[in-house]
Amino acid sequence: MDGRIFSGIQPSGNLHLGNYLGAIRNWVRLQDQYESIFCIVDLHAITVPQDPQALRAKTIEVAAGFLAAGLDASRTTIFVQSHVPAHAQLAWVFNCVTPLGWLNRMTQFKDKAGKNRDAALAGLYVYPVLMAADILVYRGTHVPVGEDQKQHLELSRDIAGAFNRKYGTDFFPLPEPLILGEATRVMSLRDGRAKMSSSDASDQSRINLTDDADTIALKIRRAKSDSIMGLSYDPEKRPEAANLMSIYAALSDQRRTDVEARFGASSFAAFKGELADLVVAKLAPITAEMRRLMAAPDHIEKVLHDGAARADAIAADNLARIYDMVGFLSR
Repeated sequence: MDGRIFSGIQPSGNLHLGNYLGAIRNWVRLQDQYESIFCIVDLHAITVPQDPQALRAKTIEVAAGFLAAGLDASRTTIFVQSHVPAHAQLAWVFNCVTPLGWLNRMTQFKDKAGKNRDAALAGLYVYPVLMAADILVYRGTHVPVGEDQKQHLELSRDIAGAFNRKYGTDFFPLPEPLILGEATRVMSLRDGRAKMSSSDASDQSRINLTDDADTIALKIRRAKSDSIMGLSYDPEKRPEAANLMSIYAALSDQRRTDVEARFGASSFAAFKGELADLVVAKLAPITAEMRRLMAAPDHIEKVLHDGAARADAIAADNLARIYDMVGFLSR
């Protein structure tokens, strides 16, 4: 194995095409190359208000999506973040080596807090510190991330370095980003400049992994387009066209230039028809398997239980060594 990777997804909304292309599909491919630890990050989810019943249901749905997409629980650790206490315990230690100035530079907090910053929860502010703990409690060496998470990963590297310097150790590695694929950041179907998100008020803005074939085809037909003849990849001038072409490239494992060459003279309507067929063909088996797993969740719960046990064994051992370096009295 080439190292240990860690990544996670929040159970705070519907799993969608952006989650699949930007994360889960890449994880499936990476599990053959790296020791892999993948987490449903429910502690991160509660940095904004959540309905408890919905949070539990979405946690099961995300786990079903992991398994349906091809993650193999026999060789990949899949678990729920709150089931391994060391995540939160190490986050507190890291809070005590992280200067406020580093957190003040985090652009995602500014974006998510919005204009009413004083009403934002403290957990949202220290979210990147918990992310660092998620990775480093396993001494992760690589992290598959989207472009929008690179700043948080850089902070994780800074925190690892700060701890190592403070306690005169090289215990923590400096995790490296893995940015993969043609569609690492899938954009909204209604606005090519906004990221596809489960928090968008419009369900038409995203393709959910639980959508049926007719719903997928309808959403793609209704996806925002422009009036320019032909298709060209230009994220600045034609963001919606660029987004749909990136999705096609990623799902067909082609380069964007090849997609542009094939559809350069096509109408939007013709291209959308082909794209809809491709999306349905790729997602339909995943959707069917997700529904099967969620209908009888005993298998999912066993996977999460076993995964938490494996994760906890690694994390608890590392945390004991960290606590000793910090100077905490052993139990």
